[in-house]
Amino acid sequence: MFNRRTLAIIKRELKTKLFSKSFIIMTLLVPLFMILVFSIQFFIQSMAEEQKSDLIIISDSSEILNKVQNELFNTEAFKSGDLTSLTEKVELSQFEEKLKKHKSDLLNQRITGLVFIPSSALQSKEVSYYSYNPNNSALFYKIKPSINKALIEIYFASKQLTDDEIKFARKDVDINGFRITSDEKVSQEGYGNRIAMVLFSFLLYMALIFSGSLTMNAVVEEKSNKIVEVLLSSANSTELLAGKILGTVIIELIQMAIWLSPVILLITTSWFMIPPEFMPQMSIGYILYFLFNYGLALITYVALYATVGAIFDNPQDAQSGIWPLLMLIMIPFFIALSLESNSQTLFIVIASLFPFSSLIVMPARMILIEVPVWQILLSIIINVFVLLGIFKLAGKIYRIGILLTGKKPKWSEVFRWLKAS
Repeated sequence: MFNRRTLAIIKRELKTKLFSKSFIIMTLLVPLFMILVFSIQFFIQSMAEEQKSDLIIISDSSEILNKVQNELFNTEAFKSGDLTSLTEKVELSQFEEKLKKHKSDLLNQRITGLVFIPSSALQSKEVSYYSYNPNNSALFYKIKPSINKALIEIYFASKQLTDDEIKFARKDVDINGFRITSDEKVSQEGYGNRIAMVLFSFLLYMALIFSGSLTMNAVVEEKSNKIVEVLLSSANSTELLAGKILGTVIIELIQMAIWLSPVILLITTSWFMIPPEFMPQMSIGYILYFLFNYGLALITYVALYATVGAIFDNPQDAQSGIWPLLMLIMIPFFIALSLESNSQTLFIVIASLFPFSSLIVMPARMILIEVPVWQILLSIIINVFVLLGIFKLAGKIYRIGILLTGKKPKWSEVFRWLKAS
């Protein structure tokens, strides 16, 4: 399969794609797009935090109102003018009437929200929030600590505790995560690996869809323009398919290495001043595994996309045939995004070993926890055997489909190609 004719096809793929405008644009565009996505998310979050909120705080207890208001006065949001509040003492029996009075202001958003803190909150810590937007997490982040501190202070005031004891009771618990691995090293871990997990999963997702679509469209174009007939005059279909796949894999590995170069510099040098909690904890060994796994994923999916391209002779029909391939990429991608809270469940372990899904889930899982070596090796072995099977099936379909033109073939006809060959 690999000979001088295959090598000539690989060189042709490199020459036509490596210096193409689409390759250069995508190589530059994906990092910029990712920066843009994270920047927009950060901007939206900061805008939500800076949005001015006007609250009315109601309680049947004057003590609660005074304490809560005093706590709010000391917050940064209150000092900067992002938060204002008015207090009203209302008996429980009159609260519904008071709520109706403020309903029009709440609907017109002249008032951001109404916070109701009954005296029973001193035992239950249950507070009600009425608003046009009742799930304003940015606002809750601003006011919850103040309300909690006020309730704690009032509750313990009659318990004959010192100010230091009350201060301790008001303090939140900070949990620092430390990763335990098979070696003796125990290291504190912040948000860096979680960010890297999302980043790497997104890179795999985008690169597989982009490279697969690019290969499929190229095959369809060569088929419709009769270029493939010229190519087959100097090489057989198996050599042509192998050359296209290997050429695409080399190009995409170069592209991925370019994308990962900032990450490699980040973990091997001290050029970038990044807070420790955002520093990813990973080794060069993981980067090498990621590139190897990416190569396996590329060969697998590019072979499938090239096969779909060989079946159809126009881009519109080909697009209708790739939805199963898109599902094979999208479902593992969304599984990978859910790993942060459940990376050790049976479902995730199976997904990290299962064909196709393991190509995306396993690298993401390895960033968050220390995966047993046998699981990594098993996933590689499974994917290699699946790849060999795909090559065998793809070769049969490609050999027949690449020269057939005219009407759109049905899937039943494609299965007959497999039996016939």
